[in-house]
Amino acid sequence: MDKMNIAVHHRKGSFSDRWIEYLEANKIPYILVNAFDNDIIRQMKVHQVTHFMWHFNQNYFEDMLLARNLFRSISQMGVKTFPNEDAYWHFDDKVAQKYLLEALDIPLVKSDVFYHEKEAENYVEKETFPKVFKLKGGAGSINVKLIKTKGQARRIVKQAFGKGFPAFDSKAVFTDTIERFWRQKNVHNFLRIVKWGYKGIFIDKQYKVFPKQKNYVYFQEFIPNLTYDIRLIVIGEKCYYLKRNTRDNDFRASGSGMLEFEPGGFDTNAVGIAFKAARKLNMICVAYDFIFDTDNNPLIVEISYGFQPYIYDQCLGFYDIDLKWNETKVNVECEMIHNFLN
Repeated sequence: MDKMNIAVHHRKGSFSDRWIEYLEANKIPYILVNAFDNDIIRQMKVHQVTHFMWHFNQNYFEDMLLARNLFRSISQMGVKTFPNEDAYWHFDDKVAQKYLLEALDIPLVKSDVFYHEKEAENYVEKETFPKVFKLKGGAGSINVKLIKTKGQARRIVKQAFGKGFPAFDSKAVFTDTIERFWRQKNVHNFLRIVKWGYKGIFIDKQYKVFPKQKNYVYFQEFIPNLTYDIRLIVIGEKCYYLKRNTRDNDFRASGSGMLEFEPGGFDTNAVGIAFKAARKLNMICVAYDFIFDTDNNPLIVEISYGFQPYIYDQCLGFYDIDLKWNETKVNVECEMIHNFLN
């Protein structure tokens, strides 16, 4: 193997915690860099970096401002990056993912997007409701609403092409956090109330700088009577699984905190789709949200290279490319870096 010079942008609480553990355990030399340094390109050249890793996060405006430009520039120098361009260009952009999945013939929930108010109004008048309205960005079902009537849809369209929507809905986050605590009374969820209650009331400055979302409107087909979705994460030749149950009297599963890790109870054709899609997408690591239509066909809602760390430690194993279940201890962050470097 050719000599590797690895650079990692480290943020505590991100994937990089365990990337660093992996590098040190395997005695692989690396350097820590600050991606925001003005002379980051010079540093890459001086250290002759061959591999650069950064778990950039959609909740940090500065990450979203810089990451794609920096990754693209560094890759022009011949540096291998995680995530790669095929993974980062559509990150936290559900509209971009719609076009990408359609282009690659990957099954997704029917999605419609409009960039002109008149076309959106015509769509509302001819369609039946409910539909699911979403903004391009946001995780944990934030910025996701069920639109039950044409009247609601008309108001959404008017706002989309008028004053727009805040990228961070503080009221929705705070309400969701309270509801999650009542579902699962534990220390973790109490601390979430303290954290997100503060942000919901005062709004952390990092959220204030995100621009309003406007001049487009995005709807997905609503599939009734869903009680869960599944999160599948493909890393190399392994597919990790968890089930997310919906909130009471709600259609949303993402962000509910109601998780199950015991495999089975769903159509494993979804696993086969996930492996095939990962190859088409050219992504080392890809997380999918799957739901099942009324005929039990698996459909993708959205995809991402990144997700919340540590939760997946509770996974009980993985599916292999033959769709067979393998029970084992799981560390997805180490699996990422192992596949990236090998």
